[in-house]
Amino acid sequence: MNRRFFAFALCFSSIFCVTFAQPTLIPAPQSLHMGTGTFEVPDLVEVAYGAPQLSPAADYLVESLRQEAALQAQALRSKAGAIVLALQKRGASGAYRLAITPEGIRLTGADPSAVTNGIATLRQLVLQYGRHLPLMTIDDSPRFSWRGFHLDVSRHFFTVPEVKRILDLMALYKLNRFHWHLTDDQGWRIEIKKYPLLTERGAWRVFNDQDTVCMRQAASTDDPSMLVPRDAERTRIVGPDTLYGGFYTQEQIRDIVAYARQRGIETIPEIDMPGHFLSAIEYYDGISCFPQVGWGEFFTTPLCPGKDKTLAFCRDVWDEVISLFPFEYVHIGGDEVLKDNWKRCPDCQRRIRDQHLKDEFELQAWFIHEMETYLNRHGRKMMGWDEILEGGLSRTATVTWWRTWVPEAPLEVTAQGNDVIFCPGSPMYFSQKEQKGNLRDVYDYDLQPAGMTAAQLRHIRGVQGNLWCEYIPTLDRAFYQYFPRVMALSELAWTQPSRKDYDDFVRRMTSHFSLLHRLGVLYHTPSLEGFYGINAFTSQGTLNATCADPSAIIRYTTDGSLPTGSSPRYTGPVVVDESTDFAIRLFQPDGRGGETVRAAFVKQGYLEPLANEPSGLEPGLRATWYDFRAFECDTLHRCPVRAVYPVEDVVIPTEVRGHIGLIVSGYLVVPTDGVYTFALKSDDGSLLKIDGNMVVDNDHPQSPHEEIGQQALRAGVHKIEVRYYDHNGGMLRLHVLDPEGHLLPPATIYRRTPITESNR
Repeated sequence: MNRRFFAFALCFSSIFCVTFAQPTLIPAPQSLHMGTGTFEVPDLVEVAYGAPQLSPAADYLVESLRQEAALQAQALRSKAGAIVLALQKRGASGAYRLAITPEGIRLTGADPSAVTNGIATLRQLVLQYGRHLPLMTIDDSPRFSWRGFHLDVSRHFFTVPEVKRILDLMALYKLNRFHWHLTDDQGWRIEIKKYPLLTERGAWRVFNDQDTVCMRQAASTDDPSMLVPRDAERTRIVGPDTLYGGFYTQEQIRDIVAYARQRGIETIPEIDMPGHFLSAIEYYDGISCFPQVGWGEFFTTPLCPGKDKTLAFCRDVWDEVISLFPFEYVHIGGDEVLKDNWKRCPDCQRRIRDQHLKDEFELQAWFIHEMETYLNRHGRKMMGWDEILEGGLSRTATVTWWRTWVPEAPLEVTAQGNDVIFCPGSPMYFSQKEQKGNLRDVYDYDLQPAGMTAAQLRHIRGVQGNLWCEYIPTLDRAFYQYFPRVMALSELAWTQPSRKDYDDFVRRMTSHFSLLHRLGVLYHTPSLEGFYGINAFTSQGTLNATCADPSAIIRYTTDGSLPTGSSPRYTGPVVVDESTDFAIRLFQPDGRGGETVRAAFVKQGYLEPLANEPSGLEPGLRATWYDFRAFECDTLHRCPVRAVYPVEDVVIPTEVRGHIGLIVSGYLVVPTDGVYTFALKSDDGSLLKIDGNMVVDNDHPQSPHEEIGQQALRAGVHKIEVRYYDHNGGMLRLHVLDPEGHLLPPATIYRRTPITESNR
């Protein structure tokens, strides 16, 4: 088996070298100089290290060479070997030098974490070239010290081996902060010996609605990665019930923390409080405001900060957590707290009076500060989601900013002299389905916001991608959501902006797909291109489907069924002269099917214009704001009108906030007969009608998502209506393309009635 692997690796290496002058490393290094010739890795690789603190790194490299490249390797305390790891006296934090010469490989860094950064590069080189490594010298250092990878194990549980696989891939792409979301309403995943019910009962549940959604999707899409595992580690039979869950013992936690540390990764535990704590307060009396606990409209009953018993409970939990995580930071959560109970709770109201607080927001800030003071006394720094700004931020807390609808938060945090980690819900929530353009959104994300001074910019510690696992039940699904976006995140966090090149990144990323195949990593195949959700034609329509992954196999059906491995294979354009619904699916070389994309090719007659010219109209559109609290656009117009605004395009007026229902209406003037393309992007739901005909249906709760449709239009004036809703600050945008694919300017839109202060 090893000989076959080496034969493949050598063949791959020779092809790779012909195709690319340099290795396809991700993230791109700061400096790489190629030599002439190769170094052949010996049959038995000796990984030598002189400094004793490099022993864990040497063992890590030996294990990687054995598992990923089937090389025989051993670590030894020495200054000589085929691979030498060494510390250098000077160098920036995280910086390393990797030199591959005819005599061997030498890897130096300023500290052990810098050496592990270099090991990541060496792992990629060995995976690409096998035993015959091109001669080269790489000098490299990171842009940011915080390159984060977040995993939620509360909603769905991941076993110790699964977490270790995630850590191995983190290290491969130089990500060095593992934000471990260990507790939430749906499950308590860390053993706390003083409170055994947290894991005896809080770690287990009857299958909930999130589980059933996953199972339904697995069945409807033929996707085994969505099947909730029912193995021995994650299921228990208790009477008539099958319970789902799992937890980590303290010994397992120590093992994972040590495994991560060996790979240069610090682990940051999150114990979310005072909200998202239902898996604890359901089983321990006296730490909530009232005995009755459960779910409100959106969030669960929180802890009661008015009770001293609550504070003691939380300190006890943190005592045990701190002993397991020997790093600088812990994360307290602090997000999405339902404060209604606090308004009615005599203990909370007493606390507000005694501490001279203004309201429940300051009560939450008081609780957070109490926990932070306790953590600081025990040698830890506190992190929290950006809600910890509300009611006052301490001088020492670090904020993880996620709420894109609070864009001023990073400026406020850094202006106070606090550090911030960027993980905005869009585009850094990798639990959201990957859409066209998401990869570039991550890669090009601006980590130098306008308005920040040089001093403020120094408080940006870095960036991380978050995975919330309500609908991610398996490791395969987690990989599918993370990859390839996490590779774009890696380069964003590591590589200096002047060295970044998106087109070159895509080239390198595509070459890494074969590497991921060999490592058994399921990834999201790049989106199919060449068609839309609704494709209009007047005589003949043509399905053109392309994919950036050269290994992907495209299959399709036209009878409404899901494509399978025996469905027709797409080999070139498919022409239709009648309305046809395509289901198009990508398959990986091992036969695993990916997502199915549906494309309707609709034969249309032209919609006739209301008029030839926009007589009696004025530029712009009319935006009517409704007090809307539902989750679909159809009933929006029945709600009370709050205001009417003139707008220059399909946008959310700046005055509109909170519960938003919006109807943007007016007229679109198209210059020529033809099929026009409409790209509607929103967070949350939206829809577009032209002359009363539905053209784009994007009507469901979501993070920013674009749907595209087409409509055949005669030249002239056509009525346009966009409906939109959101409940916590979203976005809305419409692009219109002419038959040649050129963007129409806003000057082609008009409204009938002038809008003045009197009719707002």
